[in-house]
Amino acid sequence: MINHLAGYILVGAYLTVLLAVAFYGLHRYILVFLYIKHRHNVHKPNHIWAEADLPRVTVQLPMYNEDLVAERIIRATCQIDYPREKLQIQVLDDSTDHSADIARRACEEWAAKGVPIQYVHRTDRVGYKAGALEAGLATVTGEFIAIFDADFVPPKDILHNTINHFTDPKVGMVQVRWDHLNRDASLLTQTQAIFLDAHFVIEHTARNRSGRFMHFNGTAGVWRRTTIDDAGGWQHDTITEDLDLSYRAQLKGWQFVYLPQFCAPAELPPEIIAFKAQAHRWTKGGFQTAIKLLPKILKAKNISRRIKSEAFFHLTNTIVYPLMVVVTLMMYPTFFYAISPFRHYQFAQHIFSASMFILATCSASMFFVYGQRELFGREATWRTLCYVPFLMALGVGLSLINAKGVLEAIWGAIRRDKHTEFVRTPKYGQTGSGAKKYQAQRVFTFKRLSLPIIELAFGCYMVCCLWISIYYGYGIAAAPFLLIFASGYFYVGLNSVWVLWHMQQEANIELAEAQPQVL
Repeated sequence: MINHLAGYILVGAYLTVLLAVAFYGLHRYILVFLYIKHRHNVHKPNHIWAEADLPRVTVQLPMYNEDLVAERIIRATCQIDYPREKLQIQVLDDSTDHSADIARRACEEWAAKGVPIQYVHRTDRVGYKAGALEAGLATVTGEFIAIFDADFVPPKDILHNTINHFTDPKVGMVQVRWDHLNRDASLLTQTQAIFLDAHFVIEHTARNRSGRFMHFNGTAGVWRRTTIDDAGGWQHDTITEDLDLSYRAQLKGWQFVYLPQFCAPAELPPEIIAFKAQAHRWTKGGFQTAIKLLPKILKAKNISRRIKSEAFFHLTNTIVYPLMVVVTLMMYPTFFYAISPFRHYQFAQHIFSASMFILATCSASMFFVYGQRELFGREATWRTLCYVPFLMALGVGLSLINAKGVLEAIWGAIRRDKHTEFVRTPKYGQTGSGAKKYQAQRVFTFKRLSLPIIELAFGCYMVCCLWISIYYGYGIAAAPFLLIFASGYFYVGLNSVWVLWHMQQEANIELAEAQPQVL
């Protein structure tokens, strides 16, 4: 009797967590609905500034140890089509290696050609990127501030395409869509592109054009200087300073404009370690912002319930990752272990199969396929469907690193620790094929390997569940989804180990080359 009661409680907990995951999955379908309903609500400038009346613009380029891309971003920015007498370019460089020399030399070369560019180097990284942007404000001369990360290549017409939207005095920020320089470099970059395209095509458009809050993506956008000041400036108590400032500005009443018809291309992380670091930072920072601002948003009297509702889903959606980890761990004891009261019942198999279908598809499929269809036309529908299994597998494989980010954000809030290291995403150059040096002599350490080991253990665990399902014919319809789960954990874990081993080999070679030759 006690065993059966424990089993019922376990199944109830499993279904409760699963419903929470499905709840957030359902929200993505709501975003698709909002996109379809409001996609024609294109923002139009109040009027077009004449060339002589164009406002002064500052372009900020924050960077840190960007030796492979520093010269490229500086060159592209200096070629932006805008009156030079109304342009200021700031290279905000916190580099601690030879990248500083590369960036400084590039700035000097373009300054000699008459480009209004200045090189600003900090001797510390207080506040990381937010601190660099904050420090740059001290010498900003522009009424508007455009920001581009080092891996971007801003188009020449980017300012002309965005600046006229500020003729509406209520507009505080204009964001353009990201494009991808190395979309087709590998299966990993192709999958990342699909993830990001859905975010920029569906999510941003749906939120912005339906009158809900959206956010600046940290790059490829233009701010009104007074908006930044009015919202409280750049703050670095979270590692997503862009999301934080965005919500503070919109709570102040400033309006944002999203222009998906214009884009700025950038590179995608070509290796799994860099991709995981980026995903972890976005996830942790997003939940830090939720903890910081969501209570204030929900209590605000100047915004509607639909805005509050969307803000809740937007800021808390990363809670899905720890929930997915919990559901994964509960699969075996809930449906396969002897104490489960449902183990020998037919309907339990249907529950198990249905739960796997919901878990594997609610956050994918239609959302990502529709995003590609809108971006590339109907012919992209079937091509994207071929990527859906890998999209789902990669999302599952990232659940551990992202769950870690959420838990770190919660633990930091409990400890009231506002210091979080900003781990930059390594840049590799346009195709991701550039040589990358690793300064650390010991890369292949247990600390770095611990998470990949856990990911591989999860993969083995899912293989065991898959074997039980097939061998005993239990929940056989769930077998393809169990295979996707196992594949996701194995792909991320094995790929991480391989990249770490490769990094160690590079570090060993660099160390050997640095050693003095003994004759």
